Amino acid sequence: KSLNETFGADKYSEARKEVLTNMFSRPMQMALYFCTGVLEDETLFRHYALNVPFYTHFTSPIRRYADVIVHRLLSASLGASSPIKMEKEAIQRQADHCNDRKMASKRVQELSADLFFAIFVRVRA
Repeated sequence: KSLNETFGADKYSEARKEVLTNMFSRPMQMALYFCTGVLEDETLFRHYALNVPFYTHFTSPIRRYADVIVHRLLSASLGASSPIKMEKEAIQRQADHCNDRKMASKRVQELSADLFFAIFVRVRA
């Protein structure tokens, strides 16, 4: 409500709110994929905001390859499917690759927002 009041009701108000909300959330630490079998420090498994010691997150496996891997590993760990024939180091390499792609995508998104904001400020000045 406060953002809506602050940004007004003109034709650019929604765009201003979207861009600035995106910019405000940048400092938040981004989640990373990792293979638990290669990390010895179990405190890295925790979710800070939820205050739980062990946490995993995944979405529909049609969205991201990392989620396909998580679904397969979870299914195997529950005995619903055969174990995955990948070494933990190979899983970690896949996680690293997914993290790299996710970071690159986030960076492009940020640069796009920066460009839009710069153009917006220039036009409005």
